[in-house]
Amino acid sequence: MSLSEKLNDDMKLAMKSQDKFKLSVIRMVRAAIKNIEIDQRKTLDDQEVLDVLNREIKQRKDSLQEFEKAGREDLAEGLRAELAILMEYMPQQFSEEEVKAIVQQTIQEVGASSKADMGKVMGALMPKVKGRADGKIVNQFVQQLLP
Repeated sequence: MSLSEKLNDDMKLAMKSQDKFKLSVIRMVRAAIKNIEIDQRKTLDDQEVLDVLNREIKQRKDSLQEFEKAGREDLAEGLRAELAILMEYMPQQFSEEEVKAIVQQTIQEVGASSKADMGKVMGALMPKVKGRADGKIVNQFVQQLLP
């Protein structure tokens, strides 16, 4: 079952169970996917749907940080609930140890020797961890491990 089909099925289940919150989150994601499909005049594959989900998750994480800074716990709580729903559709995330191991392996593969090679490392690394690790964490490990 493709990711788009799973979203459709879960939307129908949310309608039947009258889970309005989950329904609204799924509809929001489906609308973002549909807008891109219309713009590109093609049906998105699973990887492209994951890209849309990643973008939606990143927006919510950024907003969550801002709400927490502003002391708006009421809004932050809603975003946490949305994030929990969206994370159900993401592949299993790498642990920090796994990310660190992948970063070390990639640094060796590209022969990086200083922070000047960071772009080369990140370029080779991001396709390996796309959708399975937060880019900020990956970036921190790369900076940490490059001399």
